[in-house]
Amino acid sequence: MNTRTAVAILLSTLVLLLQLAHAPWAAAAAPPASPRTLVLLNWSDYIDPALVEKFEARFNAKVSEVFFESDDQRDDMMLETDGAGYDVVLVNGSSVDDYRKRGWLAPLGRSTVENIKYVDPQWVDAFPASRGYAVPYFWGTMGIAYRTDLVEQPPTSWMDLLKPAEYLRHRVSMIGSARDLFTSALKGLGYSANSDNPADIDAAEHLLLAQKPYVRTYSYLALNETSALVSGDVIAAMMYNGDALMVHEYNDKIVYVLPKEGGNIWVDYLAVMESSKNKDLAWALINFLNEPENAAQLAQFVYYATPNQAAEKLLPPEFLSNPVIYPGKQALDKSEFYTALPPRALKQRNIAATRVVQ
Repeated sequence: MNTRTAVAILLSTLVLLLQLAHAPWAAAAAPPASPRTLVLLNWSDYIDPALVEKFEARFNAKVSEVFFESDDQRDDMMLETDGAGYDVVLVNGSSVDDYRKRGWLAPLGRSTVENIKYVDPQWVDAFPASRGYAVPYFWGTMGIAYRTDLVEQPPTSWMDLLKPAEYLRHRVSMIGSARDLFTSALKGLGYSANSDNPADIDAAEHLLLAQKPYVRTYSYLALNETSALVSGDVIAAMMYNGDALMVHEYNDKIVYVLPKEGGNIWVDYLAVMESSKNKDLAWALINFLNEPENAAQLAQFVYYATPNQAAEKLLPPEFLSNPVIYPGKQALDKSEFYTALPPRALKQRNIAATRVVQ
């Protein structure tokens, strides 16, 4: 065999090997990349598992959820790690500014979450510190869920919960976080939910301490068939509006009322942690949840009002007209967004709340 023939055979062999390497069966035989894990700190039952599965399949990811029971507990969890250990965190509006100032939140690039274009700007402006750092997730109200078949008189005021009738002894549930707990008492007494007046806070504490014998728990109730509202162990509960609709699925005698004094209008946000090693995947999750079809599906799962305007166009009329999900103007006019409190007032409330719930 001469040199020219040997070279030709060698080149042919190399071409064949390259073709085999790029053949469809060769690619199929390659081991798939391991999915990346994304840690989401969230309320329980606050994301549709079907959407999680869809996201995991599309992005070759694994979403690991860690739950908190109150905003206070989430804040404590974040403080313990200085914001580390989580990729995406559900943050209430009044905490966004504190998280940002602590350096916990990664800046948001609009190109990273292009579907933010569907979000109604009013829910960004509700808590201006969220701009550029967090994306509105849902909004709603805080009121009273109760059993129509077990109450002697349907509650209409916070005072029906705070100065309850004798038959409600040990049958009331309250939210134990300081901000929410004191909102119920302050509004019931005719004060602002954002009052920093020491006398107002003292009056609210006295009211809450007097209520203690009627309170079964300060822990947030389960949202499934094991809920104390479903069983009837609790007759009236301080609760968020969509959660009341969720437990209504298990007992249609559970209804929700926004007290006549109004309450808190809350906005929840999704934010990516500066410490996250998976920021691209974290932003991808937030962008995915704001695809209009996904946002509409998510709203119907959690029973909350979506800030995604494109998603609202896909929701059924009965969802959009439900006054529990979308309260009327009069109810909202009497309700308040939380504002930042002076350190002195915040400390007074926190100490007082500890005395109440311990």
